[in-house]
Order: sequence, then structure tokens, then C-alpha cells
Amino acid sequence: MTASLPASVEDTLALLGQGQYVADTPLATALHLALQLKRPLFLEGEAGVGKTEIAKVLSETLGRKLIRLQCYEGLDVSSAVYEWNYSRQMLEIRMAEAQGGADRKALAADLFSDEFLIKRPILQALEPTEGGAPVLLIDELDRTDEPFEAFLLEVLSDYQVTIPEIGPFKAEEPPIVIITSNRTREIHDALKRRCFYYWVDYPNAERELEILRKKAPTAPEDLSRQVVAFVHELRKMDLFKQPGVAETIDWTHALVQLDYLALDPSAVDNTLGVLLKYQDDIQKIQGSEANRILTQVRTELAMAG
Repeated sequence: MTASLPASVEDTLALLGQGQYVADTPLATALHLALQLKRPLFLEGEAGVGKTEIAKVLSETLGRKLIRLQCYEGLDVSSAVYEWNYSRQMLEIRMAEAQGGADRKALAADLFSDEFLIKRPILQALEPTEGGAPVLLIDELDRTDEPFEAFLLEVLSDYQVTIPEIGPFKAEEPPIVIITSNRTREIHDALKRRCFYYWVDYPNAERELEILRKKAPTAPEDLSRQVVAFVHELRKMDLFKQPGVAETIDWTHALVQLDYLALDPSAVDNTLGVLLKYQDDIQKIQGSEANRILTQVRTELAMAG
């Protein structure tokens, strides 16, 4: 069932909450404006802070179809927008030749029609969809090349794609566009100007604890508090890759699965591979450093009451 767009920032916060997404007011404001003014929302931030999840939650709570374009180096128009079904076109040509007397101009027009068009995510997002315009997630745009960014300018400005053989395809209703970037490289200003921008940072301890209450509800409260405090200490350190919220959730689930009611040195050392993704970081934390952080965490939580 399709839901209407939220009418206020408070409604946007409530909508995200329905999808178990714990947002703050600035993020809800940026999202509300993007929805109401029909502008793409460009979300930038470290990996694992919940950027992609926003598109998924919007799709679920608004009852809209989610169309995801996962970006990668070398992504081109044929993979992201459209391509022609060459095998079917060749078959059509051979059938026409076998029948004889085919009108070449008519055949050429038929070959480059919707019937032979393979629609990729961006073109699919511009088509009319039952239940309202879909949510188009362009995920990790920073992984693509600059030429693909340039192509997106037409899509984000006019919500249309021009196919040379057919002409422009323009959306009757603009899709809800969420673009994410992990900032492995800078995205060109021309593309950012077409979007509303929001930097998704790591949550503070209070909000991350609330996230765990929603995403790992079976975890004991003491364990969740210790996990959050431990992770926040790690984020202050010079690591190759600091743990994101996704890793915090995964680590909590792992500890619960192993029946830990609270953190101890063995629990940390045995499960660091869930939290940290690089061996150099694991070696840096394992053992005495993990024990030092854990002692500090226990002391701070005890003082906080």
C-alpha cells in the first residue's frame, strides 16, 4: 500500500522510525525537503553509517518500488540506463530476409523500438510505476568514473534520458532519488548542485544505543552500552577503517549469539574480526590495547551510573 509523502520534518522522523531507522532532526530535514521539492538527496559519509539504509526504509515505509544501481569502476550507459537486444534484432533481420521483400526503412524503425530495448535501472526509474514513482538508489557513486557523472547531469536535471534512436524518455512523475558516496574521491560540483546534500556522520553514543535497541533487541542493556562505548573509543584511534554502525550491529548480534552478557577480554579478542575488517587494525587492538579500552569503558560507565 502506497503512503503519502511526509508533510513535515516531524512526520519524516516518524516515517523513518516506522522503518526502524533512528535519525536526527538535520537528516530528517534534508530528506523532507528533498521529498517535497522533488530533488535528489546526495548522502556522503563513511561506509557503514546508514546511507543506503535510508533508501531501503523509504521504499518500505512509502510502499514504493526500490530500484538500485550499484556503482563500480567502468559502469557505463549500457549497464546503468539501457542497451539494445542485439540477439533479438539479428533474429528479426534473418526472419525478414527469409520472408523476402522486407522494407528496410520499416525494418530499421522496428528494430529500434521499445520491443528491442533492454531497460536498466535508471530508465526503469523513469517509467510510470503502479503505486507511485519508485525510489532510485544510486549507491556508491564515487566508485564510478567522471564520464558517468557527466551523463547523470541530464537525468538529475530533467528526470529524462535521451536515446539517440528514439528520442527523450521523460518521467511523468520524478522518482525519489537517493545518491550515496563513501568519498573515496570527490564528486564534481555540477552534479552536487543538482542535489540537496547531507553528510551522514557516525551517531553519538545515545543515538547508537537507540539503534542497537531497535536492531539488536535481544541484547542485554549492559552489553549494548559496553559495545557502544567500546566502539566510540575505537573511532578515536588511528585505524585503517573505523567501525561503522553496521559493524556495531553485527558485533552485538555475534556477542549475543555466543551468549555473552557483558564484554570481557576474551569476548573482544575472539570477535574482533566482526568489528574490524583489516588485520593491521585487529593486531593493533587485540590483547593489551583491547584490555585497556575495556577497563576505561567499564570505569566510565560505572561513573555515569
